[in-house]
Amino acid sequence: MGTHKGSKGLGKMKKVIVTGGAGFIGSYVIEELLKKKYDVTIVDNLSKKDSRLPALSSEKINFMNLDLGDPKKTADAFRDMDFCINLASKIGGIGYFHKYPATILSENNKIYSSTFEAAVRNKLKKMVFISSSMVFESTDRFPSKETDIDKIPPPLTGYGFSKLVGEYYCRTFSEQHDLKYNIIRPFNAYGINEYPGDFIGYSHVIPDLVKKILSGQYPLEMLGDGKQTRCFTHVRDIARGIVMAMESDAVNEDFNIGNPEETEMLALAEKLWSMINKNKPFRVKFVPGFRYDIKKRIPDVLKAEKLLGWKPLIGFKDGLKETVDWLRQEIAGQK
Repeated sequence: MGTHKGSKGLGKMKKVIVTGGAGFIGSYVIEELLKKKYDVTIVDNLSKKDSRLPALSSEKINFMNLDLGDPKKTADAFRDMDFCINLASKIGGIGYFHKYPATILSENNKIYSSTFEAAVRNKLKKMVFISSSMVFESTDRFPSKETDIDKIPPPLTGYGFSKLVGEYYCRTFSEQHDLKYNIIRPFNAYGINEYPGDFIGYSHVIPDLVKKILSGQYPLEMLGDGKQTRCFTHVRDIARGIVMAMESDAVNEDFNIGNPEETEMLALAEKLWSMINKNKPFRVKFVPGFRYDIKKRIPDVLKAEKLLGWKPLIGFKDGLKETVDWLRQEIAGQK
């Protein structure tokens, strides 16, 4: 799905606009870009209560608070940029997907139309679109390869389908306007600075479970049968992969970015329990899950390794401890 000429050349371009740059993954992308001395512009409407504005005191960061659904303002923001890392979207955990499916699909499409048209108008060198492993939600092929996306049924959730639509924006704007792109599909990002939400499933499973354990819930309630599996990828590894895809001479490619280590949700819950609550034996109560709950998700990441030189560097054991320690302090501080 594209060409590859090596891994150098485009990285010398300096101006990068990051949509959704104050979000969970976006804030780590910003830190990665700053380490590499890029001139960075963040565009974010700060709609999430845990939005972050890292290093805003830096002379190399500009921040714009604007609605990316506005084509004119978006086109103005993209002026003179070399690259766009397009993270902005309506996103959350499984509960969020089910509560706001129409909002997700409608708002994400507005963001895509506005940002892709702005990229073409301003002749950007490359669009790095952040998709999601949810595009594979209907797959029965494990581990999932990038080439599987054209062979499997489309996603059933509004969120998963919206991300697949975003990938088609990449393809069609490339075909008609020669907009260079790379697609990144993160698999289950976790790490410091992702907060638990106001309702079950608003955020992802790790902050959700930690919040329930710290609140004293006993037995611990788990959605479904606990046999669902995920492959958790540290957000720093994801951010590093995103920037590598931007810098690479690989164009018009799609990359799975994930840790192929599979974790069952019941085992995850027991691990978190042992880290947080050693005073009671681990007990769970299974409660009905959501309509669309993916049973299994495993990435094949050989393509990212071959074309980008990317591999996950942070083991789940170390990353989980760091995340739990941070969540424990944050949740205690909110009481």
